[in-house]
Amino acid sequence: MENKLEEGCCVVACERPLDAQYWDAQWKSNTIGWDLGVPAPPLVAFIDTIENKEAKILIPGCGNAYEADYLVSKGFTNITLIDISETASAILNEKFLNQDAVRVLCEDFFELKDSFDIIIEQTFFCALPPSMRQRYVWKMHSLLNDQGILAGLLFNRQFDVSPPFGGSSEEYEKLFQTAFHIDQLSTANNSVSPRANSELFFSFVKNNSVMVNLYSFEGITCTGCKNSVTEIYSKIEGVKNVNMSSDFKEILIVCDKEIDMKLLQELVSYEKDYKVISY
Repeated sequence: MENKLEEGCCVVACERPLDAQYWDAQWKSNTIGWDLGVPAPPLVAFIDTIENKEAKILIPGCGNAYEADYLVSKGFTNITLIDISETASAILNEKFLNQDAVRVLCEDFFELKDSFDIIIEQTFFCALPPSMRQRYVWKMHSLLNDQGILAGLLFNRQFDVSPPFGGSSEEYEKLFQTAFHIDQLSTANNSVSPRANSELFFSFVKNNSVMVNLYSFEGITCTGCKNSVTEIYSKIEGVKNVNMSSDFKEILIVCDKEIDMKLLQELVSYEKDYKVISY
């Protein structure tokens, strides 16, 4: 099948909220430059390593879900696809109309309540504003069963126009460490040619021994203050990792025991505008 990927993922620059209306507009105008037209070769190779055909698998922000086609062809029986675009979801419902192995959901991924053995990442993470990356880690950890696997592709580059939003292996390691065991995070050696040497294949295993909590944070307006709060929380007994969002509005804390909300608030009470709120 012809490779339909172009250099730019979306023709329309990110000047409006990346919500359901935005993504549906991309589908309606056929502005889907991220669409490969085939399952991504590194994901095909990963799928070929999965032995349990009954594993409960999720593909978020799935688009045309070519990986789901491949999963079905290999005999997998429990596949969930979720996309926020009504147009994309309608296409998928028609495509998999008579396929009992595939369930299609049209809803916000972050509102999903379920559990899975494997979650496959393919151009979903990069479509989210970077300020949502802590929320992504928190949600993925909560959706995976014990020893569940999050695997897929991440961009190891930056983009002049976004989405997609890029990143680096160093950033991803800091973001996911301790919430997951990093089994693999390295340059994909079989990417399609337009993405050659710019994709990282990763496989992360859920760390069942930690708690991954996301909090809303109010009052921070600069990177210096962000770093100060992160350092303070990192010194709490049992805390393994602290990572605050790029817009300073959410903070991810990975720890081996429950942390008292009163303590979190007291530690930042030196600034009257600071307020931490549990979700």
